[in-house]
Amino acid sequence: MQILNNAPLSHLNTFGLDAQAKKLLILDDKAQLDALPAVIEKDEPLLPLGGGSNVLFCEDFQGAVLLNRLKGIEVRETEEAWLLHVAAGESWPALVDWTLAKGMGGLENLTLIPGTVGAAPIQNIGAYGLELAPRCDYVDFLDLTTGEQRRLTASECHFGYRDSIFKQELKGQTLITAVGLRLEKAWQAVLDYAPLTQLAYDEVTPHQVSELVKTVRTTKLPDPSQLGNAGSFYKNPTITRTSFEALKELHPDLPGFVTGPNQVKVPAAWFIDKAGWKGQRLGGAGVHEHQALVLVNHGQAKAAEVLELARSIRMDVQAKFGVLLTPEIRLIGASGEITL
Repeated sequence: MQILNNAPLSHLNTFGLDAQAKKLLILDDKAQLDALPAVIEKDEPLLPLGGGSNVLFCEDFQGAVLLNRLKGIEVRETEEAWLLHVAAGESWPALVDWTLAKGMGGLENLTLIPGTVGAAPIQNIGAYGLELAPRCDYVDFLDLTTGEQRRLTASECHFGYRDSIFKQELKGQTLITAVGLRLEKAWQAVLDYAPLTQLAYDEVTPHQVSELVKTVRTTKLPDPSQLGNAGSFYKNPTITRTSFEALKELHPDLPGFVTGPNQVKVPAAWFIDKAGWKGQRLGGAGVHEHQALVLVNHGQAKAAEVLELARSIRMDVQAKFGVLLTPEIRLIGASGEITL
């Protein structure tokens, strides 16, 4: 295990913001897990970090950042499914491409979501009508409070919309080491979400779904290597049907997706765009000119600028539409996760 002191983090977060960690630990062998307690000081904040694609470092981290670089993919096969055991440090986009190259469908809607496999269950990543939850079999992790290596089944992970037990009851207590996936051989396309609705169920292949998703994502979302960002900054809010109908009367173009008997999910990007924030800037921070849900680093942006912009957008949307936006990305303060 490598141990670096006062380590810069700008290259370890896709926002590209300047920050540093008091200590940086690089884990690349599962056998090193037993040594963790000896290198972490008592009461020292610990932040496991994958690809850094869903975090905003709001200030220097006064603790240990643990880079999870565990690698490896194992496959078991039954008559009904392929069962994958994937180490947490594997790249999620690379995993999706690998499964498709092997003829395994099931993850194609989630192609090009940045980050590592270990981060996927924390956020219950999702895109284009599919979440990780229905493909997840189990999650292996190190309990940082006891040093015990544990496994939770998918049902025990309490998956929700961009949510899981790892963001709730077990928040800050786990280091995910591997994820189990179940990919059914009787593949069924998930095409309910635009623009995938243009594809035909009886003719489409997993590869074709993946290619369309890649085209859409690369067209609409900025490449973090060219323009610093962490993808969607806010969750799509869920409001009551009554609230939705009231807003719909005032704004007939408001989209909505029924998710429950009295629940409608509405796109956060619509509110931000409608409030006039698309393309706006604050110092080095800004709202992407083509996708209002993405805040970007135009170069040398400071965390304070991104936070001020994010708060201003949220206050404005709430004042104009009565809808409160909640960050999807993790905001990291000096000793751990903070709120907007």
